[in-house]
Amino acid sequence: MPFLNAMPGAITQGIIWGIMAIGVYLTFKILDVADLSVDGSFATGGAVLVSMVTTGQNLYLAMFCAFLAGCLAGLATGIFHTKFGIPAILAGILTQLGLYSINLRIQSDMANLPLPYMKYEYPITLRNINESLIICAVIGVVLIAVLYWFFGTELGHSLRVTGSNLNMARANGINTDNNKILGIVLSNGIVAFSGGMLAQYQGFCDVNMGRGAIVIGLAAVIIGEVIFGKIFHNFALRLLATIFGGVVYYIVITLVLNFGMKANDLKLFTALVVGLFLGIPYWKAQLTQKFGKKKVVVEEKEVVENA
Repeated sequence: MPFLNAMPGAITQGIIWGIMAIGVYLTFKILDVADLSVDGSFATGGAVLVSMVTTGQNLYLAMFCAFLAGCLAGLATGIFHTKFGIPAILAGILTQLGLYSINLRIQSDMANLPLPYMKYEYPITLRNINESLIICAVIGVVLIAVLYWFFGTELGHSLRVTGSNLNMARANGINTDNNKILGIVLSNGIVAFSGGMLAQYQGFCDVNMGRGAIVIGLAAVIIGEVIFGKIFHNFALRLLATIFGGVVYYIVITLVLNFGMKANDLKLFTALVVGLFLGIPYWKAQLTQKFGKKKVVVEEKEVVENA
């Protein structure tokens, strides 16, 4: 019963983190870039939202500003990577490091900043989990629809080509550096937006709330790909599979917590889950290659015997 009662909350958190994982999907799968700045931009989104709402700003304006703040963080990473020639993974680390101080400034030098619950009502909140679940699901569907439309445009196709084959993209006159910057900007904007959603849901923002976000995002991407990859071939469905991956991840987390796992061990458990799911495609390829060779040898032997 405790597990079943916790399911709506687990699904809601899974959708929020799944939306964040869509941002990770854009860089990890489409651009083929390892961007670690999401750990910082996730917290930036939460910090911007809570700080603006606390000072009396409109909630929806605060969500939009959270998205823009994430875009600026992605812009910094993209410029470090393309204009300074810094490897993408190191550029992301530099941005993430700088964002820690920036997030503290946004939060008025406080590590933890609560939302003023007595003054406002929030559409996404722990106080009404069922309604929050529906709203988060609608936001996820709208986001997927917008991205599906965008990546169907000429600009969207050029982004996908940049990630698929950099040399071919350049040979066709595509400015790959600008495309990388645009992809990283869009990715971090989505990540920061989901950070604002989580801050709203849990009722506060914390300067460390994004720590390990990249791992959870990768977990959602890989779990969604492994479980739904065979049946979801359309681009929109692959994005949906990423959100499903986030939901599956949080259902598993809720399950193991109900079995008595300590919350302090969740990071270790997450690392093991991500490592396991990352290894599954490799093991499948190895097994296919091994048994494929055996099948070829058997068929050749049968041909020789029949001759």
